[in-house]
Amino acid sequence: MKTNPARSLALLGLAFAFTANLTAQTAAPAAPKLEFPAASPATSIKQRVGITDIELNYGRPGAKGRVVFGALVPFGKIWRTGANTATKIKFSTAVNFGGATVPAGSYELFTIPGEKEWTVIVHKDSSSWGAYAYKQENDVARVTVKPVALAAAVETLEISFNDLRDESATLNLSWANVRVPVAIKVDLVATLVPKIEAVMASDAAKKPYAAAAMFYLDHKIDLKKAATWMDAAIAAQPDAFYLVYRKGLIQAAAGDKAGALASAQASLAAAQKAGGAIGEEYTGLNQKFIASLK
Repeated sequence: MKTNPARSLALLGLAFAFTANLTAQTAAPAAPKLEFPAASPATSIKQRVGITDIELNYGRPGAKGRVVFGALVPFGKIWRTGANTATKIKFSTAVNFGGATVPAGSYELFTIPGEKEWTVIVHKDSSSWGAYAYKQENDVARVTVKPVALAAAVETLEISFNDLRDESATLNLSWANVRVPVAIKVDLVATLVPKIEAVMASDAAKKPYAAAAMFYLDHKIDLKKAATWMDAAIAAQPDAFYLVYRKGLIQAAAGDKAGALASAQASLAAAQKAGGAIGEEYTGLNQKFIASLK
């Protein structure tokens, strides 16, 4: 009996296709995607100081019963200031970092721990793992800080911003029994005043008269201009006794005691008439202000 080659090939192809299909149907399903906890979890912090935004990204190792500084993290050697990739820090404006000027930009934060003093380093961003790509010639700022002993040990590395003011903050690096504080300052006046002047000189329909006036008062910049802006704010909101109170503060700072007293008395009368929580608050504020003017 003769065999038809074409028919044999066709049957072989069908058999192969059937086998492949059967294998696909009976193959084990793909394993579900598993996630495991990181040994040193990553974290991100965003903090505004004045109008400067600071962003920090770092890994948070734990002590886990180990001696940290002088052992796990050796003294006198460069440290990534965290775990995994080098710690990243970003400034939206120029800042004074521990006494050194750092331009706006993205950087790495390295440290050299010591028993009696630490070196804290702002380094050009190399997007490196650990401290392997660190080069001293790429330092942007290098400051010396005295560590502070902690009464209670900190289990997990924590970098935080504290002592927040319009123009300053403290960056605290805390781990084990040590806290390393670095003072950060921003020149809010140099950053904001040109922007205020531009907006106030523009043809904008709405201008931040009250906020601009109070900023100038708080920073003792141009009290005459501050008074003019506060008058414009009051003209737009004639019943806003809280703005009249602020006008009095500007007048007092400018040495116009009589004008300040008149504004405080007008604000007091309006606050008492208004009543409610805000009325009560400004009644008290005006009474104290009037007493200080006598």
